[in-house]
Amino acid sequence: MTANEKLKMNQQVTFSSSEAVLDAGFQWAVAQALAYSHSGGDPVGLWYEAALPGRGAFCIRDVAHHSAGASVLGLSSHTKNMFIRFAENISASRDWCTYWEMTGDNLPASVDYTDDNDFWYNLPANFDLIDACYKQWLWTGDADYLRHPVLTQFYRHSCEDYVLTWDKDGDGIVEHLPEYGRRGIASYNEDGLQPLVGGDLLAAQFAGFRAYAELLALNGDSRGFASYSARAESFRLLYEKDWWNGESDRFYGALLQDRTYYERYYQEGNYLPLYFGIVREKTKLRSALSDVARNGAANVEAKTYMPDIFYRYGNNEDAYRELLELVDPKLDRREYPEVSFCVVGAIATGLMGLSADGDDGVATVSRLTNRLPFARLRFVPVLNRVIDVEHDGTTETRLTVRRGKSIKWTAAFPGTHSHLVLNGTPTATQIEIDAGGKMVSYLLVDVGEGQSHSVRVAGA
Repeated sequence: MTANEKLKMNQQVTFSSSEAVLDAGFQWAVAQALAYSHSGGDPVGLWYEAALPGRGAFCIRDVAHHSAGASVLGLSSHTKNMFIRFAENISASRDWCTYWEMTGDNLPASVDYTDDNDFWYNLPANFDLIDACYKQWLWTGDADYLRHPVLTQFYRHSCEDYVLTWDKDGDGIVEHLPEYGRRGIASYNEDGLQPLVGGDLLAAQFAGFRAYAELLALNGDSRGFASYSARAESFRLLYEKDWWNGESDRFYGALLQDRTYYERYYQEGNYLPLYFGIVREKTKLRSALSDVARNGAANVEAKTYMPDIFYRYGNNEDAYRELLELVDPKLDRREYPEVSFCVVGAIATGLMGLSADGDDGVATVSRLTNRLPFARLRFVPVLNRVIDVEHDGTTETRLTVRRGKSIKWTAAFPGTHSHLVLNGTPTATQIEIDAGGKMVSYLLVDVGEGQSHSVRVAGA
């Protein structure tokens, strides 16, 4: 099935804005990503390509990162199937790893796997997948992420047996030893340094434990929630204290085998901790973001994380610059699947600031810049509804429920505003601090099927 045929089957998400280049880039990304999706009865089931082009495979790290964009494209069932395929292959014989990369034939990719004693595996992967599963529950509300036995066993084995197996010194953090070779690499950075612990590994374990805590709470396990929340918080405190290099005003990227810190910028070891949300202290967060902006990305895979990171913390100018570079037809290796999927995800969750709560609530916050005064996203599948979101700058947002039950909309705006104007009526706001440490004001609005509501900043 061609990408155009897939587009005709259902009304796909669309995007329009005041920037023609971005609109064209989004259209390219949708068509390219759908061309990588497979629904034709392969042995593995529903899947999309998430590896080097032409390999006919999907890699656990790539799928975790593709998943946000895939949901916006209506491919949530594909993502869940691939997550289950990874989860069902976790095994004691592989020291509680699963396969790093699988094919449409439902087999491990031979380029990465010889046998259970000789295979490629990056240790952040299990935790990354748990975090991605929780995010998929938030977007879809699919109870399988809470109760599917294959997934829940994967969560438990990863947070218990996997940790016990790979944590040789008993400090609670998984590690790599030189004798492991390619079987248990301590970072997504594959430059051959072979550290004991990469900054991204510690951050991924933090995110995996935090996500597992939330999943346990949703299943009524308050004791498990308390335990894993506390362990995740201990990793955050450790990272912010011991991994901070005060002399260079940045975080270390890796802990080496001799237990000294690697002082040079370590790509994934420096930017992925921000992606996983392990830094909370404002001054250090700002410095870490500046460090990433200054050093940039070493390859196109790394580049696909940049909009996610910068939008998350309100560095909207940096994020928009990176987004435009990703949709540039001259971008080297633009055909890599991660580019198209992540462009779609970054526009929906980053630029448009759309998120969901797993139940009946969505939130929006405009992250447009002066260079992009208008943007509209239509036909977005979320929480078994289809919605539209439209921003005029950062001062007015409209939300429409095209299909599905009523939704509870958190309409948020940067800054402190005592009132926002709901459908022409000034209404008292609530105020909170966002992930970047900045103040946002918001209203809670019930939007029924077929309804559109508008919220704007007073005086805008």
